[in-house]
Amino acid sequence: MASAESLSNLVDEEMVFIGNLKTLLPCAVRNLIRSNKLSIRNTSGMAEGFKQANVIILHKSLADDFEIFCQANDGPLPLLYRSKPGEWKCTYLSNDSDIRTDCPQYRKYEHGECTGILTSLEEYSRQLKDMVTFYLGCSFTFEKALQESAVPIRNVEQKCNVSMYKTTVPCYGTERFHCNLIVTMRPIPQDKLEVVVQTTHRMKKSHGAPVHIGNPGLLGIKNLSSPDYGDAVQAHPGDVPVFWACGVTGIEAVCNCKSSLAFTHSPGCMFITDLKDNDAVPDQELPKVYCISWNPLYYSITATAAVQKIRCLEETIGVDPGNRGVKHLYSQGELLKACLSMSHAQSVLITTGFPTHFKYDPPEENDGPPGAIAMAAMLKALGKNVVIVTDQRALNLNKKIIKEAVEQGVMETPVPVISYHSHSADSALQFLCEHGNTEKPRYDHLIAIERAGMAADGNYYNARKINIKHLVDPIDELFLAARNIPGITTSGIGDGGNELGMGKVKEAVKKYISNGDVIACIVEADFTVTAGVSNWGGYAVACALYILNTCEVHDRYLRKAVGFPRLSKKACWASALPSVAKEEKLLHILQQNEVRSGRTASLEMEVDGLPFYNVHSLMIERLLKATLM
Repeated sequence: MASAESLSNLVDEEMVFIGNLKTLLPCAVRNLIRSNKLSIRNTSGMAEGFKQANVIILHKSLADDFEIFCQANDGPLPLLYRSKPGEWKCTYLSNDSDIRTDCPQYRKYEHGECTGILTSLEEYSRQLKDMVTFYLGCSFTFEKALQESAVPIRNVEQKCNVSMYKTTVPCYGTERFHCNLIVTMRPIPQDKLEVVVQTTHRMKKSHGAPVHIGNPGLLGIKNLSSPDYGDAVQAHPGDVPVFWACGVTGIEAVCNCKSSLAFTHSPGCMFITDLKDNDAVPDQELPKVYCISWNPLYYSITATAAVQKIRCLEETIGVDPGNRGVKHLYSQGELLKACLSMSHAQSVLITTGFPTHFKYDPPEENDGPPGAIAMAAMLKALGKNVVIVTDQRALNLNKKIIKEAVEQGVMETPVPVISYHSHSADSALQFLCEHGNTEKPRYDHLIAIERAGMAADGNYYNARKINIKHLVDPIDELFLAARNIPGITTSGIGDGGNELGMGKVKEAVKKYISNGDVIACIVEADFTVTAGVSNWGGYAVACALYILNTCEVHDRYLRKAVGFPRLSKKACWASALPSVAKEEKLLHILQQNEVRSGRTASLEMEVDGLPFYNVHSLMIERLLKATLM
């Protein structure tokens, strides 16, 4: 029998091993695991700086299909190595290893059901001769890199496994394998979000950048305190939930496949490789992070190069014809954040219409509809549901304009045009949500472009301070109601401060715009895009949406790193961009329908040495050049 002293020495020796697991080489950790000298629940924090791997072991008849499943969903299933049948050692990943013994814990699956928790697979060596092992990247790999960037890793601090959750996001399915995405979640301080995204982005074989930042409900996760795998990790005040694609997705696929026999690692109990992860990515690809919604909290990401292009668009449309003071309403980054929000939306409502010519019939001006149609065309090309809402008196006119725009090739497909009627206090709520239920909004994003906006006294004014309220339906109510409906964001596009959504800059309107103290719109949008001419703002939105959706970083985030990149649709999206030819056709359609210019008194002005009449064509050319360069 061992003496108390010798037992104490053994315990001390094991504690030394456990305390040094972070700095031990992978082969030393594997030896400890293989010899059952460690009683551990997960490998997080072990052999820091080396890649860890999820493990899936399947019959060889399923291997080809599972490899296709991995390639189609490389966010959750980044393939490090596929073994040959019966290959227990993996010299590509480690010099001295045995997959039968080198994970702390395994799971056995029969016909989709977990039928055993094991510490070794040696007793199944005969069956393993006909099975193939898949080694898949793991997010534990990047935890050391985050800590080196002064990012706290809460699960490591709390000495527990990372939290893992089932989502409602479907993976790309194959003949035998299908499942929804599984994600890991780490609470991250808000001021560390960008460094976290940029650090993990380059580690593509360890799941890469996050697939979601913010409210878990948007992934179908109901309760962060009840993870489906792993442990509940406690967030600190100011932390934001950040989600990465997770290799446990492979386990879900194995369950759904219902093969007669399969083995996996137990979630959190990884195979530790001898490979370091030091992949480098050019600076232009590094992601930037932006908050695009506070209710619910939601962040988006895109590449630095895309940000720079969109800022160029924003500066380009900031030209101020006639020096009316519009430049003072400009706020950098609004175009980018508005378009990021639209990019995530599934259903978009657009409103336009400014009856500045109140003595004519129709009283509409031609600034607004072209920009609205340009945005609608791009949003439709991107697969969004798009609806245009306008004044009841202008309903038939706008339907006719849309019909002729499709016939003339300005738009690929028509967009429904509807009107809004305010009958009661909850009319806006009933219009925006199914049966008035705020949990079921019909639209994700509302856009107002050159739409008459309500002033402080409840009236609507044109630039000359003339009240046109009798010609304007109270579509402002939709934007006001949207502020209290989770999941609906709003954008306002204007060129004078009296347009719907420009309430965010009302103080600057009062100070710098002629008659601003009277005409300033008080209704705010979440994002305010200011342009020298509102149509330019609409064209810039269409161009920015194209830039974002052809950005690999943003595309991956949109599809949650499952399925294939959507860049094959690039040509279709390019055909939806605004053009000089489309604008000329549309202006002719408007002219034929007696829609007049809002700037007839300004036709003699020059901008950059060119007559104002030619500036619109020049603007479109400049925007396209900035977009496609």
